[in-house]
Amino acid sequence: MEPVKVAAVQARRLSLAQPEWLAAHLDDPAVRVVEVDVSSRAYDEWHIDGAVLWNVYQDLKDADYRLVDTASVERLLARSGISPHSTVVFYGYAPAMGFWLMKLCGHQDVRILDCSRDAWQAEGRAVNSQATEPAAARYVLPEQDGRLRADHTAVRNAIGAPGETLVDVRTWDEYRGERFWPSGGLEPGGRAGHVPSAVHQPIDGLYDERGSFRPVTDLRAVFSAVDLEGGEELISYCTIGGRACTAWFVLTYLLGRDHVRVYDGSWAEWGRMAGAPVEQS
Repeated sequence: MEPVKVAAVQARRLSLAQPEWLAAHLDDPAVRVVEVDVSSRAYDEWHIDGAVLWNVYQDLKDADYRLVDTASVERLLARSGISPHSTVVFYGYAPAMGFWLMKLCGHQDVRILDCSRDAWQAEGRAVNSQATEPAAARYVLPEQDGRLRADHTAVRNAIGAPGETLVDVRTWDEYRGERFWPSGGLEPGGRAGHVPSAVHQPIDGLYDERGSFRPVTDLRAVFSAVDLEGGEELISYCTIGGRACTAWFVLTYLLGRDHVRVYDGSWAEWGRMAGAPVEQS
């Protein structure tokens, strides 16, 4: 097998947790499981045994929809029982957002469960309805990896710039400005549309019927609007960052694309910023 293909297979293996593996390691104190969602409703009904909840709006985003500060992330990791040596497995509504955050913080062993939440339950694996309260851990975060994150200034500078491609992974209606959901749509100054020069690259078709990521050939076909072989920088965005992080994860870890960043403020921030250019089409 070619070295590039070997590296891609290895990256996929190390970044995904198969449900059989996770089921066998739920009692391992070195493994921490996190469900990422925008509310506690699903978690309270049932969750993977031992999993903690990260609420996107309460735990990961500040009032302007940007990532919370370092001290807040450290507190979140501490109450989640995550230490620098933990293997952290994410699942739920926005697992790639958790994965991206941990990689932004330089964490080594991070994985996404390679099946849907419903598939886990349907296959008879361990679930629980009681909130998990792991022993507190201590985690002093290093400086963030700036190669993974773009702020609104970087996005503005990338508009029409050579070597930079803005990638809007929302739906066609959101991109055209016919829908602005869910964050900021009813807030004063909220606008619909897309960042000028951004290409539209929806991310439908990433998963099979079990909720597992499809083979590489299928994933490459999904990302038909971007150059998978080029060296220019890609900056993905969506509404609150969940889909943007999913695109980043697939491009980086499953397709081996370098130079991909996430605009974590995404449209929830951009659409509410006075003076930020917006196009509709």
